[in-house]
Amino acid sequence: CRGGCGETSSAMIAGQTMGGDDVAYIRIDEEGNARAVNIESGIFGIIKDVNPGDDPLIYNALITPRELIFSNVLIEDGVPYWQGMGRDPPGNGVNFSGDWWKGKTDDSGKEILFAHSNARYTMRISELENADPKAHDPEGVVVQGVFYGGRDSDTNVPVCEAMSWEHGVYLGATIESETTSATLGQEGVRSSSPMANMDFMVVPLGTYLANHIRFGRKLRNCPKVFATNYFLKHEGAYTNGIPDKKIWVLWAEGRVHGEYDAIKTPIGFLPKYRDLNELFMKVFDREYTLEDYHIQFSVRLDKYLEKIARMEEIFKPEPRMPKEFWEILSQQKADLEVLKAETGKAALAPEYFL
Repeated sequence: CRGGCGETSSAMIAGQTMGGDDVAYIRIDEEGNARAVNIESGIFGIIKDVNPGDDPLIYNALITPRELIFSNVLIEDGVPYWQGMGRDPPGNGVNFSGDWWKGKTDDSGKEILFAHSNARYTMRISELENADPKAHDPEGVVVQGVFYGGRDSDTNVPVCEAMSWEHGVYLGATIESETTSATLGQEGVRSSSPMANMDFMVVPLGTYLANHIRFGRKLRNCPKVFATNYFLKHEGAYTNGIPDKKIWVLWAEGRVHGEYDAIKTPIGFLPKYRDLNELFMKVFDREYTLEDYHIQFSVRLDKYLEKIARMEEIFKPEPRMPKEFWEILSQQKADLEVLKAETGKAALAPEYFL
């Protein structure tokens, strides 16, 4: 199960099946497992930058005949066009502004793009070639891994594993996301997004987190929890390609099944270089360099301490926050401060913790 940034593209990873990309109902079954049931019949996603290289399954579904809904794209002669699709748009057509032509401006004189940055698509899960046969099984499936996805350019590693269920709740609570075309206002602004679920929260946040902790403690077979960040940048450029998310997910799957060791750090368990390199060779037939590993998985002491300071400020006024949250935050802060004092470095490579 996954919540947060990248949920649709993670659900649609090539070579895997999917049962849903958004909302699931999770209950405890008779064996003490967390069991998830998909409660939606379709998927609803941002269409910008969906192209045959990065998201082949979604792209193929969007350009072949079927029943689906497009919103805020350009239509010309019955064909949809959107930003980043890898195909040049025509010079005119119909979009959210009505009749559109290249160079058209709005009332303020600003040029109107052929398609909106927040253009969307909606289709049934059954329309997808990788739809899992159990997508609508009322018994659902056993949850063995939970993913929380954030979007930040300078702090979090691409994937890490929580050290416990409680630590996983902490990772979910401290998600930060930089604004995108899916949100109103300026893009690239960092904001707190606890559990990537604030729009659906019907109780105070502290109560919500405490309920999560209690739920995990009732389980006999507790899922592992992972935090992902597909949007880390180095020198202004993303540190990985969009398809690379498959490696992060496969590593997490391997951890669930006991296939990989990991490196324990103050922020969680990190992948070992050898395992990631083997996965890159197996899946993409290319080497994963040690330089890329260090860029992506070094623990950024300064950045994590800055994040902790933001979290303290954000959550301090929040009533009924579970004590486990503050205990984990305080321990992580103390560990990072000790490392900073001992090394004097802004970041430490994963091998430092071996």
